[in-house]
Amino acid sequence: MFSANRRRFLRQVSSAGIACSANLAFGRFLSAQTPTSNSGDLARVYVDTRRTLAPIDRNLFGSFLEHLGRAIYEGIYDPGSKLADSNGFRKDVMDEVHHLGVPIIRYPGGNFVSGYNWLDGVGPKQDRPQVLDKAWNALNTNQFGTNEFMAWCKAVGTEPLMGLNLGTGTAEQAAALVEYCNVEKGTRWSDLRRKHGYAEPYNVKHWCLGNEMDGPWQIGHMTATEYGLKAQDAARQMHAVDPSLQLIACGSSGPFMPTYLEWDREVLEQCYDYVDALSLHRYVGNTAEETGSDSSKYLAMNLSMEKQIGETLAVCDLVRGHKRSPKKLWLSFDEWNVWYRARSGDAVNGHGQEAPHLLEEVYNLEDALLVGGILNSLIRNADRVKLACLAQLINVIAPIMTNPNGMFRQTIYYPYSWALQFARGSVLNLVVESPTYDVSGMGQVPYLDVAGTVSPEDGKVSLFILNRDLSKAHAIEVNWQDKSPARTLSSVLLTGDDLKAFNSFEAPQKVSPKTLDKPSIAGGRAKFEVPARSYAVIQWGA
Repeated sequence: MFSANRRRFLRQVSSAGIACSANLAFGRFLSAQTPTSNSGDLARVYVDTRRTLAPIDRNLFGSFLEHLGRAIYEGIYDPGSKLADSNGFRKDVMDEVHHLGVPIIRYPGGNFVSGYNWLDGVGPKQDRPQVLDKAWNALNTNQFGTNEFMAWCKAVGTEPLMGLNLGTGTAEQAAALVEYCNVEKGTRWSDLRRKHGYAEPYNVKHWCLGNEMDGPWQIGHMTATEYGLKAQDAARQMHAVDPSLQLIACGSSGPFMPTYLEWDREVLEQCYDYVDALSLHRYVGNTAEETGSDSSKYLAMNLSMEKQIGETLAVCDLVRGHKRSPKKLWLSFDEWNVWYRARSGDAVNGHGQEAPHLLEEVYNLEDALLVGGILNSLIRNADRVKLACLAQLINVIAPIMTNPNGMFRQTIYYPYSWALQFARGSVLNLVVESPTYDVSGMGQVPYLDVAGTVSPEDGKVSLFILNRDLSKAHAIEVNWQDKSPARTLSSVLLTGDDLKAFNSFEAPQKVSPKTLDKPSIAGGRAKFEVPARSYAVIQWGA
């Protein structure tokens, strides 16, 4: 997660001539989807439900909550609100998150975690200290901590992805938190949990070993070798407490880093044998620096994220080969989103206040379309990306915004909710033929970005379609190679005439889903049209 220091660092990197990630080619997308140029206007998608790439881990569609701004306080926890339950949890937010079906949520940070002492957030609330969060210069009351988060996760039906402080924290403190969370009784930290009123262990499976430790903005920033050794020590101590844990080491914070990929290699040389996954982060924006403020290029930026995935996997597999290890690491894309407006000044500085308004990005239609494209990229890479987190969930660069009287859904909510609803089963190995257009630094980019899934239980097939063409609708022909579905079950669409349109408390439905005419199926083919500037999901079934 960015901070003001990170913003300054990015400017220094840029002035030093480090190439921006916007200049990356679209890489793995070409091999994953094998698109071919189609000189006509008709795009074709070839679907064979016998040909799949990988099962989808539901954790691919996770999210993130950090002690930052109004994500926790006034977001999910607001005991003084008329909308809160007896635990202080916002009931409207709980209902919304439960309805979404978010499978896993990363907590408590982010930059915040690198200065966080988890002991400050447990025990009697009247005894918990108020502390200054040095990552965001904000006051943390510690009224919401580990046990409150676990109770909230249970209430909304999600699993925790716990972040550990490997900045100011130690490997011993990390193992102590595992003991507090996962051991039933009879040890120092498990008995402390029971003393605090929680008899049953939480059995938290997934843990992040720190956050963005390659970044000079990070509290406790260190070299790759130093971090790799610290992560190894933490992993060994944590596995001594609970051998079943799935541990995620910190990879590079993004392709903009001068140590990009070399950091990953050096870290894994130290801790490969002790971890299960490597993290990667990415935020994109339609800025002069990244895209030349060109919306047609902006809508192709998910392809540069696919290249980042491919490059990171190459490093993982390089170290695997060097160590002759039978273990293949998976990736945790545990921070991703559009974020470029609220990145500086008061937007990232809490000025010592409690729950300040920080990083409250306002999302428009084109942001939502790109989020749809990013979800397509994650789906296509589900063979190695097993966990990913939309950063974040409530108020802070988020799909859901609250005020004292209620909440509304930002534009990016819709493609995210559709992935949760429709992307089930296994990823289809599609062949896509699409007209293309030229993008500076990327070459020829398909107008139509398509991902697909099939559910083996009920045979439902879903296609996720981004039309990057800003002015023209495109006709699509779906060719069924094995068997045709009997009917179209659902067809939803996000589009509009104004790419800059956004939702607000005053106009919460300005950008909202529409129904796409359900395509008919005849002779093993389905034909339909997707509007310009659109993201659509169509599901077929028996």
